[in-house]
Amino acid sequence: MKIRTRLNLWYMAILSAVALAVVGAAVYHELVIEHRHYRHHNHGEKSETELDSEDLIDILTWSVTPAIVVGVIGGWWLTRRALEPVANLTDAVEKVNDRNLSTPLPRSGNGDELDRLTEVFNAMTSRLDSSFQRIREFTLHASHELKTPLTVLRGELETALHDESLTAARKDQLASQIDEIERLAKIVDGLTLLTKADAGQVALKLEPVKFDELVRESAADAKILAQPHGVDVSESQCEQITITGDRHRLRQLLLNLTDNAVKYNQPGGKIDFSLRRDGNCGLLQISNSGAGLAPDLQGHVFERFFRGDSSHNSEIEGCGLGLSIAQWIVLAHKGEIRFESRPNQLTTVSVRLPLAN
Repeated sequence: MKIRTRLNLWYMAILSAVALAVVGAAVYHELVIEHRHYRHHNHGEKSETELDSEDLIDILTWSVTPAIVVGVIGGWWLTRRALEPVANLTDAVEKVNDRNLSTPLPRSGNGDELDRLTEVFNAMTSRLDSSFQRIREFTLHASHELKTPLTVLRGELETALHDESLTAARKDQLASQIDEIERLAKIVDGLTLLTKADAGQVALKLEPVKFDELVRESAADAKILAQPHGVDVSESQCEQITITGDRHRLRQLLLNLTDNAVKYNQPGGKIDFSLRRDGNCGLLQISNSGAGLAPDLQGHVFERFFRGDSSHNSEIEGCGLGLSIAQWIVLAHKGEIRFESRPNQLTTVSVRLPLAN
């Protein structure tokens, strides 16, 4: 029950009791006690205005009831006015997220308790914003510092790999080390991109893009990637759709989703691409017949470094940033992305992007 409702009920109960007591006492004094005095001083003669008990009840009913009704309506109005700043503050706080922490909540400036509470909230969000900024700066600096040694290590290993005197086992070892370095480099690049995106430092080059062409290219790439695993790739639907977006980032989005559909599939499985109009948006759905995720894990798929149990227990490569990057690209294009999975049946990623005007 809301505070406003509780206050109204309490106010109604107290007002009813007080009104009944005050009006009842006044009426009783005026119509009973005064008439008794009249009879006493006039030797039992009944007053012309003396009322019986039924008249008294009628008077109480018609005097107390309007007072209660007027009081309840007035109390509701006063309570609503008094709690309106609380509701406004609640709405403002609900809109706070990690991207607008630097925007202060509006203050009334009257110095009351709510104004003080708003000041405390603003101080708290300011501290949080500073903390997030330091984390972003640390991540960017760390990523930048890691790129150089990783590049050097990869160059040295590739040079050593061409040494003819190496044994086959040693070459396999060096090749494995190069793969791990490439994986580390992808993690660093992904973290750098997401950190810059969080800080608003990634600018999109918006232009009309034939999204259906990109989808067909991705389906062709998926066929090449899926061939060694015997996975069948199909295009059930691919309507001509043009959106306003950054071609490079949209291509990156499709590569990430395609890569996941292939990696998290099963031998002899299926992948299906579908692109169609849905109102004023283009709806892309990429489905695969992999193991999928349990319902309690599906809400975490867009979190950074999240990987489901099935991926941890297998030899599938990945760093858990692909869907996080995909989500940022979709949101940056004012779209929506959803993940739905029925374990051991079908997993579908749906992307909805607004059509070009």
